[in-house]
Amino acid sequence: MNPKKIVITGGPGTGKSSIINHLKSRGFLCYEEISRQVTLQARKDGIEQLFLTKPLLFSEKLLEGRTLQFMDAAKEPENAVFLDRGLPDVLAYMDYIGDTYPKYFTEICKSHQYDCVFVLAPWQEIFTSDSERYESFEQAIEIHHHLFETYQRFGYQLIDVPFGSIENRTDFVLDSLNLL
Repeated sequence: MNPKKIVITGGPGTGKSSIINHLKSRGFLCYEEISRQVTLQARKDGIEQLFLTKPLLFSEKLLEGRTLQFMDAAKEPENAVFLDRGLPDVLAYMDYIGDTYPKYFTEICKSHQYDCVFVLAPWQEIFTSDSERYESFEQAIEIHHHLFETYQRFGYQLIDVPFGSIENRTDFVLDSLNLL
């Protein structure tokens, strides 16, 4: 079985994790965002904001973790696996900060293609910052544009998830995939 690998992406604070958690509560297999784990591990190692102090190292760790998620998802016995962010997110964030990255970052994104990508636009009403999310709402808008451009560069047709309750947004995703 080769399950569909479905990405939920968008800038910070757009509701991705809320939709992933709601999908989980409804019995769907979901892989969580790994950047918080990387950030928390770096803090244990004495680096407060790894993305800000060593963006390439942070991005390498994300790329490695998301590649493992991609390969694990391909082996799952389910029809669909939902992922909180995908490999192109790493490149989009590096482009956002204006940093360069090795060619293999691009090659991995080309060789590991998802079946479907849903994107959540910045939404002022639900946006919040926390200890792992340092971006402002204005930065979230800019990141959204980089995400959109990066996924399109790899040939994805992004599906825009409309604003609404978590239930309605989740239903939109499932209905779009004929899983409702």
